[in-house]
Amino acid sequence: MFNIIILGLTSLLTDIGSEMVYPLIPLFLVQQLGATPAVVGLIEGIAESLASLLKVFSGRVSDKLQRRKPLAIAGYASSALSKILIIAAVSWAWVLAGRIGDRFGKGIRTAPRDAIIADSTDPRQKGKSFGLHRMLDTAGAVIGVALAYYLFTSYQGDYRHVFIWSLVPAFLGVLILALVREAKEKTPKSSIKDVPLNWQSLNPRLKGFLIVVFLFALGNSSNQFLLLRSSDLGMHPAQVILLYLVFNVSYALVSFPAGVLSDKIGRRQLLITGYLIYSAVYFGFARVHDAGHLWLLFIIYGLYHGVTEGVEKALVADVAPQQHRATMLGLHATLVGIGLLPASLLAGLIWHYFGAAYTFYFGSVMGLLAALGLAVVLKMEDTKQAG
Repeated sequence: MFNIIILGLTSLLTDIGSEMVYPLIPLFLVQQLGATPAVVGLIEGIAESLASLLKVFSGRVSDKLQRRKPLAIAGYASSALSKILIIAAVSWAWVLAGRIGDRFGKGIRTAPRDAIIADSTDPRQKGKSFGLHRMLDTAGAVIGVALAYYLFTSYQGDYRHVFIWSLVPAFLGVLILALVREAKEKTPKSSIKDVPLNWQSLNPRLKGFLIVVFLFALGNSSNQFLLLRSSDLGMHPAQVILLYLVFNVSYALVSFPAGVLSDKIGRRQLLITGYLIYSAVYFGFARVHDAGHLWLLFIIYGLYHGVTEGVEKALVADVAPQQHRATMLGLHATLVGIGLLPASLLAGLIWHYFGAAYTFYFGSVMGLLAALGLAVVLKMEDTKQAG
């Protein structure tokens, strides 16, 4: 549990820094740098997708070397340093470079970090461990967004002052990570073979799950479109930050209980419920006309994230062999990230040509299809756990 706590604290500090910046980026791009919603989608899609390509390869390297910690440290350090580009931005291209650097770091660290969590956990408590990590991670987001609101209002809407302060927790997170203890080698290096990355070699249940996750990702555009939607409905930038804070509080409160519950009742029910929640909340964002209803929608959106994120990783860790765990966790993260480029580009284009509501109608339909798909491909899970 020591590693889980240390990794959770690292993510908490890192997310404080990241979330001091993230909810302000779309507003900074549109209001300060003259970008359009389509450009916001382009930046987020490119940054997330390019970085996500690294996740499976980072996991593969971690498995071959049987070392997790160095890659995790390099990833967190890259994310911290990339914030300097956003601070100095004079055009949206600088923000793109900063977001790529931040997501590049996430791409390097995600699979090794998640593998440390799985390696350090009792097989019967994977959901609990991933849920605890997500709770601490998201608690950092809550603190970060709260600090963003405080600093943004204190500096009278000066974006760059908030960005500068975000460097402090980001670098503290890298320092805390040094305390993580590498798990003892469980498999002799001489017995480890290259991880087969061809599609046919994967576990059938894992293949079905990854297909559904990827297809859902095509309709799951960047959260920044939710923030832009709020701004379009008349919310002041400071109020948009508070909406994002409410989302993260909801997310943090649900993550740990959801992980514990998934250990007891299985992953399938919670994941299907999560995608149905996503479908409903995106339908709500499409239909909402009163800014007052946004508070409830952001709370419900936090429930979706809390119910699904840690549980998805726990499911992948259940299926993947221990010696190939980082690779499979990385593959999952890569497929999710790859979908973000077309998803965010498509969302921006739909918004531009048809209006904001249709962007969210599309996401709602994809969430419903994902729930139906999971009901089919994960049907075997509960039977296996019951046995």
